[in-house]
Amino acid sequence: MSLVDDDPDGTDRAARRDAAVRAAVAQGLVDEREPVVGLLDVAGIRASAAALREAFAEVLPGHPGSGGVLHAFAVKAASLVPVLRLLADEGLGCEVASPGELALARAAGVPAGRIVLDSPAKTAAELREALALGVAVNVDSRAELERLDALAGPAGPATASALGLRINPQVGGGAIDAMSTATETSKFGVALRDPGARAWLLDAHVRRPWLTRLHAHVGSQGCPLELMAEGVRIVYELAEEINEVAGRRQIDTLDIGGGLPVNFASDETVPGHREYARLLAATVPGLFDGRYGLVTEFGRSLTAKNGMVVARVEYAKSAGGRRIAVTHAGAQVAARTVFAPGTWPLRVAAYDAHGLPKAGGPVPQDVAGPCCFAGDLVAVDRELPPLAAGDHIALLDTGAYCFSTHFAYNTLPRPGIHGWLEAPDGRVRFVPVRAPQTLGELVAESGGAHADGLSALR
Repeated sequence: MSLVDDDPDGTDRAARRDAAVRAAVAQGLVDEREPVVGLLDVAGIRASAAALREAFAEVLPGHPGSGGVLHAFAVKAASLVPVLRLLADEGLGCEVASPGELALARAAGVPAGRIVLDSPAKTAAELREALALGVAVNVDSRAELERLDALAGPAGPATASALGLRINPQVGGGAIDAMSTATETSKFGVALRDPGARAWLLDAHVRRPWLTRLHAHVGSQGCPLELMAEGVRIVYELAEEINEVAGRRQIDTLDIGGGLPVNFASDETVPGHREYARLLAATVPGLFDGRYGLVTEFGRSLTAKNGMVVARVEYAKSAGGRRIAVTHAGAQVAARTVFAPGTWPLRVAAYDAHGLPKAGGPVPQDVAGPCCFAGDLVAVDRELPPLAAGDHIALLDTGAYCFSTHFAYNTLPRPGIHGWLEAPDGRVRFVPVRAPQTLGELVAESGGAHADGLSALR
């Protein structure tokens, strides 16, 4: 089977997951001292990266070079240096949106030429650093372009950086407003359909031959593939127009963003990168005829289904006739699910004290986290085998964002994260990805070195 399919029925992924939970409990990665842990499926991540590469290679059969295709992983989705190194080994670069994310990409050994900087709020210092390093930059606004002009001087930037402009094609939003970045009033990019915008864009490029890229990103979770493809089509047509007006092949690369939605309802990987690549080829055939280099910026679709959070059930109780499993996985590791459960539901798998799939007929129960507010629930009235103290739960499909967006409510420490790989003989080997945060580190982070600072002010 081609890796493009990446376990379409989820059978292999589910079996690997069960083996990993059992081994994590047996090896003490989750216990009363470390009651919550993150686990990443190394084989799954590799398969997802291969599926992405193969999907785009399929629609470029006659143009294997095609000006180059850079798949830049959106670092925000899994801001962990070992993950970035693993993906770099699989041929991916990095898309970064802050100095911190840029530092992580560099720490992972990703070459500057395979890093793309996107952000709506780049400082002059960030721009100078990117130009000095040779990192590609997507300018987000007219004001930022003026800032770049001031930094570069009349002759343009003396840099190895590829420079482009982000366009908001204003094609509308998907089902989740916060994930829709191409609405009429989005904060991102130059709004293409605003009065005078198209004429300004044409003039801006003619006067700046060093602007050689266009960038667009329509959205991610909740955005239909057709909407994303329409945004790419609009920006492709703008590139064609710029090149015609300029009388030269000025725009040579299109950064088409990423944002492939993830199925959180089952282990099935739908939609897949192959489906999206084929839709792009049908919608924008000129994109793949060899005249343009391509950059993609996928994140969630590469890691979400390859990670999980495993936590101990500390207590089982009931209230008002409702069973409640009180666990160590709540808002601090799944903030979006807790605060917007209808938009970001997560599947919960039940395991016993030995890490084996929990037996017993399912009964409705809440799965609560450790945070000190009533809404800290990752599942409500969920049908699960009866959970008891000492059992374990796994929050599935949490390999994206849950390890990047720790919510420090109640000063709960960030959990440790381990990657796992199952050997042919069934043994599971773990490697550390991020050490669990210590109480000493928490104190230091909270100003422990300056304990007397406020009291000293008189």
